[in-house]
Amino acid sequence: MSGEKTASPEPPCKTGDNAAGRAKTQVSLWERVEHPSPPPRTPTLSHARIAAVAVKIADAEGIDAVTMRRIATELEVAPMAAYRYVSGKDEVLELMVDLVHADLTAADAPGDWRETMRLLALRTRDLVLAHPWLSQLGSPRAMFAPTPNRLAVVEQALVSLEKAGLRPDLSMMVFDTVNSYVHGAAYTEVAMRMLIEEHGLTDTDGVKASMAPGFVWLVGSGRYPAFLRSVEAGGRPGDPAGKFESGLECVLDGIAARMRI
Repeated sequence: MSGEKTASPEPPCKTGDNAAGRAKTQVSLWERVEHPSPPPRTPTLSHARIAAVAVKIADAEGIDAVTMRRIATELEVAPMAAYRYVSGKDEVLELMVDLVHADLTAADAPGDWRETMRLLALRTRDLVLAHPWLSQLGSPRAMFAPTPNRLAVVEQALVSLEKAGLRPDLSMMVFDTVNSYVHGAAYTEVAMRMLIEEHGLTDTDGVKASMAPGFVWLVGSGRYPAFLRSVEAGGRPGDPAGKFESGLECVLDGIAARMRI
């Protein structure tokens, strides 16, 4: 919980004969979401409301502002009330991630694997830029934990790749490759925006100007001639969206050539 003391959660809801006897730590968050405990002790609370409030806080103030106490304050409940629904901040983060991924898949997605992967990639970039806290979760578990909407994205991608003739293991490898590019590029873009904001700059030109002394000295040392030629040739275009799409096309071209699809 990022330094915040947590309390033990309430006993989990009844989820059937197979789950009833399990320790509460073995009942997954998503099982509890689908089988909420009746009746709720606090009618104003639910997994959905906790997620919505937490996302609203993070969008406005950053991920560090999301605490169990702050969520309780926004929902006008006792601080301990939320622990009936989540065990701590890690589960709050998982709920948040799932919520913002809800609209990432598309019912009208093209059948072609390349267009499907391209569409998901562009939407994922938009998602990260709209919710920059996704790049700053501070929880390794939340970064990787499967959620229903996250898996729906993976499922849509894998289905399109399998239809193109790839084996399931190769389909996952291709998805991971594209996903790594997308998140790496989007997170870098978020970091640049944060740098601009933190230093009161207006754009990337301001960032370059602020780093000019170090840049000039390093390039002037003569140790980086290829980098200098790239700069002089007009490399590293300033349009982030165009740069992202160009890089994405390179990744997809490589996959198509390698996998012969």
